[in-house]
Amino acid sequence: MKRHLTDTAVKNAKLKQGSSQTKFTDGGGLYLLVNKSGKYWRYNYKFNDKYKTLALGVYPDISLKEVRRKHDAARDKISDGIDPSIQKKIKKLSRRQSSDNSFEAIGREWFEEFKETWAESHSKRLIARLENDVFPWIGARPISELEPPEVLAVMRRVQERGALESAHRVRHLCGQVFRYAIATGRAKRDQTADLKGALPPYRKKHFAAIKKADQLRDLVLAMEGFRGTFVVKCAIKLSLLVMLRPGELRHGEWGEIDFDNATWTIPAKRMKARKTTKEENLTTHIVPLSKQAMAILEELYPLTSRFPYIFTGARNRNRPMSENAVNAALRSLGFSNDMMTAHGFRATASTFLNEMGFNPDAIEAQLAHKDKNEIRAAYNRAQYLDERREMLQAWADYIDELVDSM
Repeated sequence: MKRHLTDTAVKNAKLKQGSSQTKFTDGGGLYLLVNKSGKYWRYNYKFNDKYKTLALGVYPDISLKEVRRKHDAARDKISDGIDPSIQKKIKKLSRRQSSDNSFEAIGREWFEEFKETWAESHSKRLIARLENDVFPWIGARPISELEPPEVLAVMRRVQERGALESAHRVRHLCGQVFRYAIATGRAKRDQTADLKGALPPYRKKHFAAIKKADQLRDLVLAMEGFRGTFVVKCAIKLSLLVMLRPGELRHGEWGEIDFDNATWTIPAKRMKARKTTKEENLTTHIVPLSKQAMAILEELYPLTSRFPYIFTGARNRNRPMSENAVNAALRSLGFSNDMMTAHGFRATASTFLNEMGFNPDAIEAQLAHKDKNEIRAAYNRAQYLDERREMLQAWADYIDELVDSM
């Protein structure tokens, strides 16, 4: 077969004046089609008595040498009784299906399916971990083809930057995506099951918390002398009294406060313990407010009540304060991360209340720790409401007495 084009001819090929398109033939049905949009390689052929055209690429992405190889390969397929146009469509469909069943596609589908069942902060952490630590490395791989060593490589990449706990969390997260893929018929097994023991064990560090009376007194006195914003000062003082997680507290809204009955009702969607998608099983968390807690809120009310959040952000009043605001305040008061943390307020209250002889079940209910039995959890929190009110009032009174005893 005689070839007619040269590299120079292809490079200099131009649309003929007055024409919408111009063809430059190379032989054997292969030609360069030039129009206003660019230069395109095409192959006209006959298959089963029908004339067809196969697109072979765009110049200069596909050179003359490359397109001739593709042309020869297409001619060979025709000789073998294979229609190259049909085969191209099958490959394209296969790639699309592979993309739809990729780890990233299924991971995002799983995330969208369940994100409403998690607290917003938890949801953000999960998708960030997937996008930063998982998807860049195995996201494009079909989930059914992934093998344990590939997932282990992702985990070790995280471990090597000194984040062993995060590496373990990556394994757990990938396992959830695999199990969702199994449930939806796109994977046969959870490849992370073979990775147990593949990383050194991680011993979780407990949040630093004050657990001695003299240290607690120093903390309370330091909080009174805090020179930061009034919003953050109120947040620190209230953190000690209500035993809420930092995220639950800073996202608090004025509409959740019942001033007449001295209660703070937190919707289930903001509670860390929410793990079910069934709306009827979701439980709110009711926090009885002591007289001291009410006094803090009443003093703050004139400043931020016209905004949705109780503890408004310093730069944007329509957003909650920074998640690091309380910890930063503690650091400014001289309490290092090894001495006290925002999350540590819960442990401090729990420690003292247990020493004061209060019912451990009531303390657990106030901490809103997850109970595997959702019905029992809801019952216990309601059952201990009066006891928790008495307990939190006694806790606030103890703090006042501790300071007054100086």
